Amino acid sequence: MRIVSVVGTRPQLIKAAALSAALRARHDEVLVDTGQHWDEQMAGVFFAELGLPRPDHSPGIGGGGHAEQTGRMLLALEPILVAEHPDAVLVYGDTNSTLAGALAAAKLGIPVAHVEAGLRSFDRRMPEELNRVVADHLATWCFAPTPAAVANLAAEGIARGVLQVGDLMQDLAARVVAEVRDPAVLRPIGERLGLALRPGGFIFATVHRVENRDPAAMAAWTDILGAASRPDRPVVLALHPGTAAALDGAGIRLPASVRAVKPQGYRTTLALQLHAAAVLTDSGGVQRESAWLGTPCLVLRDSTEWVEAVAGSGDRMVLVGRDRARAAAELARVAPPATAEDEARARAASLRLEPAGAAEAIVAALADAEPAPAGGGAR
Repeated sequence: MRIVSVVGTRPQLIKAAALSAALRARHDEVLVDTGQHWDEQMAGVFFAELGLPRPDHSPGIGGGGHAEQTGRMLLALEPILVAEHPDAVLVYGDTNSTLAGALAAAKLGIPVAHVEAGLRSFDRRMPEELNRVVADHLATWCFAPTPAAVANLAAEGIARGVLQVGDLMQDLAARVVAEVRDPAVLRPIGERLGLALRPGGFIFATVHRVENRDPAAMAAWTDILGAASRPDRPVVLALHPGTAAALDGAGIRLPASVRAVKPQGYRTTLALQLHAAAVLTDSGGVQRESAWLGTPCLVLRDSTEWVEAVAGSGDRMVLVGRDRARAAAELARVAPPATAEDEARARAASLRLEPAGAAEAIVAALADAEPAPAGGGAR
């Protein structure tokens, strides 16, 4: 098959890196990067680090509000799809790039394959929730990562074309984790970032969701990070440029004890999660990675689409929203300072992560399935 894959953000590049080699072994792939994450640190470095082929088309559509960005993507993607004439368009996850890719393909009558189909937070205030729902209902193939995702699709009347394949991000993490298990990996990272890093001696944090960028939300989560930080255990915040701009626009300063760094490459981010005392995040990707690594995780959201990660964590992953008192109590429970270093070292030493086999399952399904009509073929 000739497949156009649409990406645009860091998480999508990670998933594409896990799938692209297997996809190209059996299919003809054309890679389109919308440019939704247009910053070199946010996305550009991932191509070289993860061995992802450079995109065949790069419209360079970053910035703007949701309607503007999605509209510009539609205008850019339609002529690309017409020219490439693919048998299918593959989209990942829940971003504006996902929505635009699915819409552009369906309107041209091209079957859509949606990776990470069926995920639901059941919070329609989230742009990501709207994007994933629309993509699922347009898709011919719904590649679901979890049993809950399959059940969500069934509840919405989507059964045909649904296949539970596992998580592509686990496939990539399983390939890379051996490179970051040794605590010695922290020394060059710390030297580059200007930080003294030791196992269990820091907390790793990321915050990027739209709901965490209004002034009240930013005041709350910066307070949580400040309270979580100690002189001997700082919070290392990989600061998304959009979040940094929102903080500046609201005149909110990070607590002095929170060490902000630029978004890091894939291996560095995985290492910082593995060897941290705990992770604080609103990212679905980081949430899942911390679950696979066994690192305690506080989720700075009131809901999550990754319910299995929470349920299977043995109470080491907790949704705390922006409640400072609850976050402090849960952090003390899951990552007590007295034992954090020993726990981090033991966790890294014993870690064995198996691939999910999602890439092979997706490639095989695309090879074996006869495409149904777009826009309802998965019913």
